[in-house]
Amino acid sequence: MPPIVRLRSLLLLACVFALALFALTGCGSSNSGNGLASKSAEEIVKEAKTAADGASSVHVSGSVNSGGSPVTLDLNLAAGKGAIGQISQNGSTFKIIIDGGAAYISGSDAFYRRLGGSAAAQLLAGKWLKVSTSTPEFASFGSLTNMRKLLDTVLVGHGTLEKGPTHPTTTVGGQQAIEVKDTTRGGSLYVATTGKPYPLKISKSGSETGAIKFDKWDEPVTITAPASSVNLSELKSLAGGH
Repeated sequence: MPPIVRLRSLLLLACVFALALFALTGCGSSNSGNGLASKSAEEIVKEAKTAADGASSVHVSGSVNSGGSPVTLDLNLAAGKGAIGQISQNGSTFKIIIDGGAAYISGSDAFYRRLGGSAAAQLLAGKWLKVSTSTPEFASFGSLTNMRKLLDTVLVGHGTLEKGPTHPTTTVGGQQAIEVKDTTRGGSLYVATTGKPYPLKISKSGSETGAIKFDKWDEPVTITAPASSVNLSELKSLAGGH
């Protein structure tokens, strides 16, 4: 298999793992200051979704063990603009910038060697790879870093919900929160109970143990495309010559 084909497949695999993590169901809140604690589990999730959909930005971070493969995320998402951050899988890391309809990827040597072979590592060393998120092969990047699509996936796909105890108060990142458990899939969502009812954390137990936190809601996010990059078509041409 040509190096660029292997690289593309492995990049997409990393995205699939990341999206699988976000599909874990759960939500949370802070204290009863916004009246959330008195509402049903379904109402809490609905309000968390409404708050998240109305936000301009969010920072998403955490890790999950999916199929024995640890995946770590650290992404800043800006509604209607894109995202910037990095994803790691089994010690292999790549940075990603989504700016409009273009995705820019910069992987570590270990990432390219593990996912694309030594030839890809040599071709891409110190460079950004540019791909279009409109192409079927890389559509997952758009889904991964599209703030509203991502949060809708988290807050809509769930099983039977059960509200956790309102006392003692749960705290997530210094904010008071209420837990909503997904008794079907085994996840928990923590939603802020003071201020806007933003999702604060998703946790999962069992074979896919992990936790994802949401913070820095509505804080400014600067997304700037790299000054130079290697277009996927150029890389395919280079790979074809090896």
